[in-house]
Amino acid sequence: MNPSIKILTLKHLLINDEKQIGLKYYPNKTIQIAVDRLPEIKWSDKFSMHYFKNNKHNLNAVFTNFKGIAWINCKHFFYDKPIKNKNTELNIDFFRNRIKSGEYRYCPSSYLNKLELRQYSLNTVRTYVGMFEKFINHYRDKELIEIDENEIRAYLQTLISVGKSHSYLNQMINSIKFYYEVVMEMPNRFYAIERPIKEHKLPKVISKEEVKLVINNTNNLKHKCIVSLLYSAGLRRSELLNLKLTDIDSKRMVINILGGKGKKDRITILSPLVLVDLRTYYKIWKPKNYLFEGPNLGKYSAQSVVQVVRKAADRAGIKKRVTPHMLRHSFATHLLESGTDLRYIQVLLGHNSSRTTEIYTQVAINNIQIIKSPIESLNLG
Repeated sequence: MNPSIKILTLKHLLINDEKQIGLKYYPNKTIQIAVDRLPEIKWSDKFSMHYFKNNKHNLNAVFTNFKGIAWINCKHFFYDKPIKNKNTELNIDFFRNRIKSGEYRYCPSSYLNKLELRQYSLNTVRTYVGMFEKFINHYRDKELIEIDENEIRAYLQTLISVGKSHSYLNQMINSIKFYYEVVMEMPNRFYAIERPIKEHKLPKVISKEEVKLVINNTNNLKHKCIVSLLYSAGLRRSELLNLKLTDIDSKRMVINILGGKGKKDRITILSPLVLVDLRTYYKIWKPKNYLFEGPNLGKYSAQSVVQVVRKAADRAGIKKRVTPHMLRHSFATHLLESGTDLRYIQVLLGHNSSRTTEIYTQVAINNIQIIKSPIESLNLG
């Protein structure tokens, strides 16, 4: 923390099973005087901060005592601010209205309410609820408030022993921490839970020739348009499924991605070649709302997209397991190999950070191909 800026950060603490307000700040005489004026203020060696009881009177005292003295950082303290997005469609009543079995422990309603309030995506809700219910059923006979860090570590160890991936473990930790840190507002509870070291895996891509083979081996025009759009625009599978007819802007030659990953809107390129097929597809299939629809005019299913890509790749004789996301990776890699600026690729993919996009520099082969192996100079017979 910069000592020239007076900032007081509020933290939730749980000490002796009582909720406390933690005060974290850079040592400063002015702030210290204001802290000493707070009622029944105490010091915690464990958390290295002052604290006092969490109640409305004490919270008001913080804002009164520090007015004009320090800026109060509340982002770790207040959790009820919803994430607003006009494109968000979230309904988690399915989880509330499930037929309950007496032997199964279900996600607390407070957990569902908080997910809904924060407007997490439906995929995230499914993941969190599913993961957390696996965890609480592992400790079915214990009150949730009684489960400690050692028991969580023991549970994670059982997941490791059965070969669960790093991604799975991280999702499990996130679902558990969401309950204790966000729902129960006890953010200090599981600071010491170690996360697995993040795996560094390169994106899997296929060549331009292989992409052409996949497209040419689709079953019908609808399937061809699906595969072509995934590759030509660098779409995620979910973004493809959420496309509506109005999202295809043929005048500007762009595709509008509304409410993509992280609830972000963006635009990406619309290929003139693909547009020709889309217009023919529209005349034949006549979709009403979504660009690609299932039998009941709803969204085309995610699994169907997987099967379209996989079967086309199989017919093309490609031995690799080709997935929809591999086509997105290939889009980015091929753009990079053709000289497109990395910043433009970042925008087209919808990445927050350029670091995420930079991983494609490790699989682009345009520069590697001009390097000669030293074995070439050995004049082997």
